[in-house]
Amino acid sequence: MPSTAFSSVKLPGTLVEKARQAAQPMRRSVASQIEYWATLGQVVEHTGLSVQEARAAIEQYERGGAAEASPPPSVDALTARLLAAQARGSLAQRVREVVQDNSARVG
Repeated sequence: MPSTAFSSVKLPGTLVEKARQAAQPMRRSVASQIEYWATLGQVVEHTGLSVQEARAAIEQYERGGAAEASPPPSVDALTARLLAAQARGSLAQRVREVVQDNSARVG
């Protein structure tokens, strides 16, 4: 039988319903929400954080992000900023600085 990229699993109905509720505001499918949760769980396990530490870090991030939330600039505004930085030469200089900094960290 050929393998596919997807597998079926049985999950408790309450978990699926919680995923459905959490997925809706984020515009995710139920499967994508469960996959997102699984990825977070893998990160928590890999870093050695406890569930409480991970929850506290996420809450802190969300509080900070919500306080500073502003609509993203338009593509035209970003393009204008990029072109202005390029014209001033500051874009190339900043790229050189980042490359040098990264090279120093590696070497």
